[in-house]
Amino acid sequence: MVNNKDKPWWKRLLAKVTALAAAICMMLLPATAHADMQGVDMSNWQCGVDVYNMQADFVIVGTTWGTGQVNNNCLVSGVNTDANRMIAQAQASGKKFGLYHYAMGGNPEAEAQFFWRNTSNYWRHGIVALDWEMDDNPAWGNWDWVRRFMTECERLSGGVRPLLYTAPVAGTIPSDIRAKYGLWIAQYANTSPTGYQASPWMIGVYGEAMRQYSSAGVVNTWSPIDLNIFRGEAWQWDLYSNPAGKTQTTTPPQAEKPPTQTVDLQALATAAIRGDYGNGQQRRDALGANYDRVMAIVNQRLNGTTTVVPQQTTQANTTRVTVRSGDTMSGIASRTGLWPLSAWSVPSGNLNVIYPGQVVTYNGGGSVATGSNAPPATRTVTVRSGDTLGGIAARLGIGYTQLTGYHSGNPNLIYPGEVLHY
Repeated sequence: MVNNKDKPWWKRLLAKVTALAAAICMMLLPATAHADMQGVDMSNWQCGVDVYNMQADFVIVGTTWGTGQVNNNCLVSGVNTDANRMIAQAQASGKKFGLYHYAMGGNPEAEAQFFWRNTSNYWRHGIVALDWEMDDNPAWGNWDWVRRFMTECERLSGGVRPLLYTAPVAGTIPSDIRAKYGLWIAQYANTSPTGYQASPWMIGVYGEAMRQYSSAGVVNTWSPIDLNIFRGEAWQWDLYSNPAGKTQTTTPPQAEKPPTQTVDLQALATAAIRGDYGNGQQRRDALGANYDRVMAIVNQRLNGTTTVVPQQTTQANTTRVTVRSGDTMSGIASRTGLWPLSAWSVPSGNLNVIYPGQVVTYNGGGSVATGSNAPPATRTVTVRSGDTLGGIAARLGIGYTQLTGYHSGNPNLIYPGEVLHY
C-alpha cells in the first residue's frame, strides 16, 4: 500500500482529480473503436436463409462454381440462383457483403471469366474471394493456378484483388501471393456448436485478414453455418472491395462476349419458374432476346406438367408439379429451384409422403393481377454508374424482382443509362 500521509494535501488532491479525469475519458471512448466484424459465409446449402434478419455484420455468398458444371440444391449450371436474393437482403439490412468463386481446377482464366461474367455488378461494392480447396479440385497444390486466376480477376475488374480462402496450408502459400492478396483462413479449434467468438483459437497466426473459425455456427436465422471474424472495421472492408475508390467498369471487357451470348440460360429458367420475372409481357420484357430459349428450358425441365402462373388473376409464384416415379420433395425443389420446402403443399399433408401422379403445389405469395390483365408498370428508374439491381431495389424500398426491363436478360448484368420499370 502506498502511504500518502507525507505528501502535501494539494498533491494528493491533484492525483485524485487526474485519476478521475482519466476514468471519464475512458468512459467516453466509442465502444466500437478497433472493433472486428463478425459474420457468416453461405454456400448453396443455405438456400432460402433469412439474411435480412440475421444477426451479422457481414455475409459472404458462394456465387459460382468452376465454369458451370455443377447442379445441386439451388446451384444451376454452376451459378447460385439464390445469391441475388441473399445479397439484396444484406444490402437492404445494412450489412456488408462479399461473394466467392469455388475453384474446380479447370482453366484458371476461364473460371475467373465465369466468376466475373455472372457477378460483375457486385464487384467494387463487396469483397470478392477465391475459394481454394482440395475437394473437386484437380489443380490443388498448383499455386500458379491461383496466380493466373487472381491476375485475370484483376484484369477484368481493373484492379480488384480477391481474397484467398484456404485451409491451414498458410505456411506453404508462396510469399508473393501472401504479399499481394489478403488471406481468409479456415481453421477450427473443434466442431462443437458455437456462437460468435471475439477471439477465436489461433486468430492472427497466419497474418490473415479474415478467419473462418467454425463450420458449426449458430445464428438466429440458420444453423449450422460458417462463422467468420474480419480483422478490421467497415472502412477497411470497403478498401478490400474497392481499393482505389474507382467506379465499376460500365461495359464488358473487349475479350468478353456480349451479355446476351454469355448469359446463363439455366439460371434464368430457374428464376422464371420461381416467378422472379412475372408473367406475360412483363416476363418477355425482362428476358428480352432470351425469352424463347429460356421458356423452352422451363417447359423441358418441368416436362410439360407444370403450370407457372396462368394468364389470369391468381396466386403469385404458384407452381404445380406432377410427381414422377422416384421423386422426393427435396428433389422437386432442386429441379424447379423453388425453396424453401415449407412453401410446398402435398395431398397427404406430409412432405415425406408423395406418390407418382399426384400434383404438388408451390405457393409463393399473395394475390396479384398477372398476364394480359396486369396493369403496366408506371414508374421508372435509370441505372447509375456502379449500380446493382439489389442496390437499386434497396434504394427504392422494393424487392429486386420487381425491377424489369434490363436488356441483358440477366439480373447480374445491368448498365448505366438503362431505364428499368417497377
